[in-house]
Amino acid sequence: MGVSHISNRSEQQSQGWSRRGILAVLSAVPAVALTGCGSGSADASEGSGTRASASTKASAAAKQPVISVTPADGTKKAAFSSPVEVTVTDGTLASVTVTGDDGSTLEGSLNDARTTWTSTRNPYSGTTYTVTARAEGVDARTATFTTRSPGETFVGYYTPEADSTSGVGMPVSINFTHAVSDRAAVQKAITVTAEPAVEIVGHWFSDTRLDFRPETYWAAGTKITLSLRLKDVEGRDGVYGIQSKDVTFHIGREQISTVDLSSKQMVVERDGATYATYPVSGGDSEHTTWSGIMVISERFKQTRMESSTVGLGDEYDISDVPHAQRLTTSGTFVHGNYWASTSVFGSQNTSHGCVGLHDAKGAGDSSVAGYRFYESSLLGDVVIVKNSGERTVDPANGLNGWNLPWADWKAGSAV
Repeated sequence: MGVSHISNRSEQQSQGWSRRGILAVLSAVPAVALTGCGSGSADASEGSGTRASASTKASAAAKQPVISVTPADGTKKAAFSSPVEVTVTDGTLASVTVTGDDGSTLEGSLNDARTTWTSTRNPYSGTTYTVTARAEGVDARTATFTTRSPGETFVGYYTPEADSTSGVGMPVSINFTHAVSDRAAVQKAITVTAEPAVEIVGHWFSDTRLDFRPETYWAAGTKITLSLRLKDVEGRDGVYGIQSKDVTFHIGREQISTVDLSSKQMVVERDGATYATYPVSGGDSEHTTWSGIMVISERFKQTRMESSTVGLGDEYDISDVPHAQRLTTSGTFVHGNYWASTSVFGSQNTSHGCVGLHDAKGAGDSSVAGYRFYESSLLGDVVIVKNSGERTVDPANGLNGWNLPWADWKAGSAV
């Protein structure tokens, strides 16, 4: 009995060590490695193995990567004021692509842990996007959302025209269809670059007008590129831009004309050399001509001029003024004049504020000064008026920002 008792204790102790050995194996060896193993306690081992296998599978299932996309899949009116974000839990992202139905793509970057991808810019409004994201070890997931369309919109109308050639005084002038309250946001979305390179700065003349220019006139032959990235930029509360485009234009030869209303002569310089000299007639003592630097902003072979449009009542109405080139928004032109005596030009200032050159009715006589100057000119050419008896023109009156010193010009920038 004593031996048997000892034997039983020994057997129980042996079985106890055997069970602990099996548990140790179960904790160290995958469940799949346990199939086909024998044991003196088969029932206990198989039960424990089944539980471990189920637990391992449940744990593995719980650790499958889960991908989330913001905006959520199926969203019909998603905001376009925030970037797209793709995240994964219990895994790492292998790749993310975001494409719009307009053909655009959204680039983005991963965080260091490769668990979050964020687009580098916001999605465009009114666009359907498809997001394809794949996590390591699992198939890709696809999500689709559509951004809402903006309510009110604005555009910027720019001068000069695309692919045009202008004179060295032509600024890049942009007029907006809605008043802009967030000037910094709008200006940051617009860049003007030049070849050869030069510093170019924007200046706000009002909440609807933004001009760009360098410190001095453009160099002859310069190529200028205007990049508008206004789409979905909020210019004021609830009003968004819709343009995303690049525009190029060129600067031609340099032509600068100086009108001295004391001597009543205009000297035209082309690329630094005297090109022509013309006798002129400027504004009389009651209708003095603006002084300062002015830029040709419009050109008409013939046009109608009425005094009522410039606040002078019914003093004149001429239906066919030849070779008229606008210098100010308020109505100053350099133009041909066929109704005054030839002797006036070079000797008297008799106009209502414009600069006149001798010309012929019908604008077809190529021998007269008005015709020759018009044919030699470009939009953006500089016309400087001095000794007129009038103060300097307001820089916002036409394309005449050159009258602002560079420091004052830069002070009008919002960035």
